[in-house]
Amino acid sequence: MNSEGDLVHGRWLDAVGRDGVQQAVGLLDALSEAHTIRRLELPVHTMLPVVLRQLLLPVMIDALGLPRTRQEWGERFHRGRFSEDERDRLAHYLGPRYGDRFRLFDPQRPFAQVAGLEALNGETKTAAQLVPSVASGNNVPLFSALSEADELLLMPGEAALWLLHVHCWDTASIKTGAVGDPQAKNGKTTGNPTGPLGQLGVVVPTGETLYETLLLNTPIWADGLEPQDRPQWAWDERPAGLGCMPAAQPVWSERSATGLLDLLTFQARRIRLIACETEQGTRVHRAIVSAGDRLAQTPETEPHTAWQHTAKPKKGQPHRRPRRHTSGRAAWQGLGTLLAMTLPVESDGPYTSLLLRQIADLQRGGVLSGRYRLGVETSGLEYGTQSAVVENAIGDDLPLPLRALLAQDDGLREVLLECVDQADQVARALDGLNNDLRRAAGGDPLPRDKGSRPSARFLHGLDATMRRLLAGLRTVDEDDEELLERAQLAWEQCVQMAADREAESLLAAAPPRAVVGRTVKSGDKEFVYRSGKAVGVFRTRLASILTRVAEERSAKGEEAAAA
Repeated sequence: MNSEGDLVHGRWLDAVGRDGVQQAVGLLDALSEAHTIRRLELPVHTMLPVVLRQLLLPVMIDALGLPRTRQEWGERFHRGRFSEDERDRLAHYLGPRYGDRFRLFDPQRPFAQVAGLEALNGETKTAAQLVPSVASGNNVPLFSALSEADELLLMPGEAALWLLHVHCWDTASIKTGAVGDPQAKNGKTTGNPTGPLGQLGVVVPTGETLYETLLLNTPIWADGLEPQDRPQWAWDERPAGLGCMPAAQPVWSERSATGLLDLLTFQARRIRLIACETEQGTRVHRAIVSAGDRLAQTPETEPHTAWQHTAKPKKGQPHRRPRRHTSGRAAWQGLGTLLAMTLPVESDGPYTSLLLRQIADLQRGGVLSGRYRLGVETSGLEYGTQSAVVENAIGDDLPLPLRALLAQDDGLREVLLECVDQADQVARALDGLNNDLRRAAGGDPLPRDKGSRPSARFLHGLDATMRRLLAGLRTVDEDDEELLERAQLAWEQCVQMAADREAESLLAAAPPRAVVGRTVKSGDKEFVYRSGKAVGVFRTRLASILTRVAEERSAKGEEAAAA
């Protein structure tokens, strides 16, 4: 990127081409040549939705408009690239129309910032406050290579990415009071929520090229965009009656999003990057992060989250709220949520994202092939201490068989959900075995929130197997019941072997006194715990879960007896 921080033409986004070659591109090239790009190489998993929402999607949608029918979406998708007319419109949008608004260090209108923003105390902070993995203030990661006293120098491209990351994922900590902000008190602003994405379990469908990923993340709206809906760089074009505060000024408000473009580019903070010149070029070394707009409520038009539906919510609460990811769980363990295509009107339960429902509709309408190689990336942040610090980052990606997004009674869907459920049941059975062995040895079961559990090791060991299963099932025909049955048997065999390994490890670690065991009284009842009995209970439980393997073993036993 050049010294002016030109996001349109400066080479600041690392892109991996379809040939595997990595090169740096600017915003215009990333869009115009999206069909040649396999993926963007970004510093952290939580950055993909940031770049999509704050830059690529709103530029594309505002310049070209939303598709209004499945057929229009399909024509764009199957073309596989932007047409010459669309490329010209993108170039005009990022050139004569708004090109000057994508400059990181513009003195009058710096991109996604407030020009001349000043703290009430006159101080600035290190650029580390932009990066969650670097120590800053109360946010002190355990393995941070830098302390708050160290100076962090960000290249312009890096600074641009972390600037947008703050707008999406920032913590809810106290923010610096800004000069000109009437709501700042005693030099600070309290009560800040996290960034909008910090309140979601983000789900991003992905394709085989960046172009396909952009289309898969583009909603189909029959009426198109709202007339008053504008992205953050065109805030001055919003009608005054909407009550939106200028994004380029210190003032802010709590409000609803005025439309899709506003939602995607929501300015949750007021920020100013401060650059210096070094021997290596322009670097961002200081920053001011102040309170920004607060999203009153996540709208149901939010495309990048699954939902938790509550049939009878408490007074004043909506029926649907964003569903967050669970820390420590792989994305495939949440397939029940990703594949929840039907709204549970009469009961509580999950409901998948708007975009995955749209993709299912596109397949149902014949626009997308059932063999399309769909992927899903999930991301989220886990906050701690009143959401003022980042405790953990959640990120995963997995192949997803497209046919599994169809009818609720679809065979492929049932196969996948059964496989996930089997893994979960076996994991719990292993934890039960571990607790019984601990009791037999004279100890107590592990507390629910402490200790290393065999279930975690078991599920981690199954991860690669599940991903191979998902990738293989993407090409299975819906009526190929025999192949599905063979796939389930192969899955159960892998689960059985993984469970056997873990059980043998637990039994080997049990002390000799576990063989004799002990008797535990609980009220009027007595319970006998011995290692042999614990293993027997576990084997019985395993056979009831992995029924195909059990039947296969039984059949082989009968054949051997007959011989």
